[in-house]
This record gives sequence, C-alpha cells and structure tokens, in this order.
Amino acid sequence: MSAPSARMLTREDLDRMPDDGNRYELIDGEIVVSAAPVPPHQIAATRLLVTLAAACPAHLEVSHAPFDVVLGEHTVVQPDVLVLDPADLDSRGLTGPPLLAVEVLSPSTRRRDLGIKKRAYEQAGVAAYWVVDPEADEVTLTAWELRDGSYVAAGAVAGDEVWAASTPFSVTIAPSRLRR
Repeated sequence: MSAPSARMLTREDLDRMPDDGNRYELIDGEIVVSAAPVPPHQIAATRLLVTLAAACPAHLEVSHAPFDVVLGEHTVVQPDVLVLDPADLDSRGLTGPPLLAVEVLSPSTRRRDLGIKKRAYEQAGVAAYWVVDPEADEVTLTAWELRDGSYVAAGAVAGDEVWAASTPFSVTIAPSRLRR
C-alpha cells in the first residue's frame, strides 16, 4: 500500500504565506522559500534592470522582484528581472510567461535557478532565460532562447566580454558592469 500523495498547492496557498522578508514562490505545487538577497545579488539585478530599461521598446515593460508571474495553476515565480508585455498584466501580476526571465544566482538559489526554475520557464514558454552569477571571479551571464519548445544556448559571457542579445529586443551587456 502506498502513502497518499501530498496535495499540490495553488496561488491561494501562496497568498497565505507571511510577509516576513522572505521570498515565497510556488513551483510545481510546492512552496519554495528564499532569504532576502545579499548586496552583490541586488547590485547585479539593479544594474541589469537599468541596462534593459534603457533599451526597452515603448510597447514592453521591464520590472523586478517581487513580482508574481503565474506560469500555471501550481507555479507562481518571481524572477529577479523580467521583460513583459503590459497587456498580460492583471491587478496581481503577470498572467503568463514573460518575454525574458532573469535570475541572479545566490549560493542558496543556484541549484534551483539552474534546475527547476529553468525547466519551469522552458515549459511555460518563456522566450528567453538569462542567469547572472555576480559572485564568480568574473561576473558571468549565460542566456538561453526557446526554440521548438526547448532552450538552446544563446550566449555566455564573462567579465568585460560583450554580448549582443536580440530576444526580447536588442541590447548589449558586459557582465563586469553588473558588479560594484
């Protein structure tokens, strides 16, 4: 006899989480908790946000966490930085995949960001996924783009190397500029 499976949690369960400074996300029906980000994380996220906002076309929007992104009934995430179509917003957040999701790695989130969150973004149809590592010897940026339902490598740069992204719009990024 097998044990009964646990109930898959929903956004309503997520909404009951305390406002205690932690980040709560719902991934595949499970609540995932992250501590408040450390300064290198926040500096990288802020500098990337500014870079993206400067290049963003008027019909799109750049935003940052905390910002609910509903990828499905059992998955509500908060990318560190995202690009979205304002037409997909409701009063509580984004009601579908963003055009770009960016996660800035922290020691406590590295495995999750490169594993289950990357898969969640891919399965939800997020056109581009970037990961920034601000605590590597040289800051790195790794990017994937969705092709035929799967992520393929689109770019990988470190330090002063410059990458010219085309999805969701044209922007050039040098990872070294994301660190203080």
